[in-house]
Amino acid sequence: MTDPDIRRFRNNLRDELDGAALYTAIAAAESDPLRKDLFLQLAQAEARHAELWRGKLAAAGIAAERYVPSLRTRLLAKLAARFGPGFVMPTIAAAEFSDRNKYAGQADAQAISAEERGHAAVVSEMARGPVRGGVTGADIARAEPWHRGASGNNLRAAVLGASDGLVSNFCLVMGVAGAGTGNRVVLLTGLAGLIAGACSMALGEWLSVTNARELASTQIAREAEEIEQTPQAEQHELALIYQAKGLQKSDAERVAAELMSDRKAALDTLAREELGIDPQELGGNALAAAGTSFALFALGAIFPVAPFVALQGGRAVAVSVVLSALALCGIGLLTSLFNGRSPWFSAARQTLFGCAAAAATYGIGSLLGVSIS
Repeated sequence: MTDPDIRRFRNNLRDELDGAALYTAIAAAESDPLRKDLFLQLAQAEARHAELWRGKLAAAGIAAERYVPSLRTRLLAKLAARFGPGFVMPTIAAAEFSDRNKYAGQADAQAISAEERGHAAVVSEMARGPVRGGVTGADIARAEPWHRGASGNNLRAAVLGASDGLVSNFCLVMGVAGAGTGNRVVLLTGLAGLIAGACSMALGEWLSVTNARELASTQIAREAEEIEQTPQAEQHELALIYQAKGLQKSDAERVAAELMSDRKAALDTLAREELGIDPQELGGNALAAAGTSFALFALGAIFPVAPFVALQGGRAVAVSVVLSALALCGIGLLTSLFNGRSPWFSAARQTLFGCAAAAATYGIGSLLGVSIS
């Protein structure tokens, strides 16, 4: 047994004991019987994990140190007791999500690795608040049009993609124009910036989506393997997730058992609930995402360069500024659909900052043009 192994066993033991102590303290502060029971189950699971590491230390002939809860654990426990579990749950959920794969690279911890990921899903669900009957504030928010607009991730991506193309090429064109170069050079530079930027965006989006799909496929394959190897543990995680959603323990266990009788349905559910992955989508289509990014960037980037096709000199610069400012204003109006600010404020802010950036590059271009001359 090497020294790094001993340190790892001790660190893992301390983490699991902290988890057990924290969930026990939160259970004591929880008034809802259903949630209290869930917290106690999580505490018991962490205690079981701690025993695994205590046993490994004992096998190496090393006695476990006297446990003292960490400062973070004590602080969160006091905050939960003072302000209620809901006050600290977002922090705990974020920590569980960050640590959900902490045992993935430890070959001697595979028995509890899947359970840790399940805990992250359970805690994330519980952090959203207790589930009650009737209509909730979240239900009302989803029904209101301004909240529906705020969740439009596709619209957000489209607007930001066009904005990137517009602002970057506007600044590029103004910088080259400020240097006093000829109309032909400005036009070629603007078109080159459009193509280069659009290709860069498309490649970045393709890589992002491809990597996300590959990671999702790997995680789903690992989850399928765990369902085959440790079906009881996965069934238990499903039951905990459904309890976190508001089902009584007996109902949650019954639903989990029914799902596990169909391994395909169980895999689909665990992928969605535990991993946060839609098996049908796997992050989207990489080629479609790349094509969309290319088109949106090019759409924004064409505004500053278009006037130089038909106009010359200062007139082309002036029309480019006006056309780009109008496009910036339009993008600002669209951003108000998902930033919650007034349309006119968003439009004015977008136009002001975009034009300020272009003016700065025009000035820098002028200085560089003079110095190079």
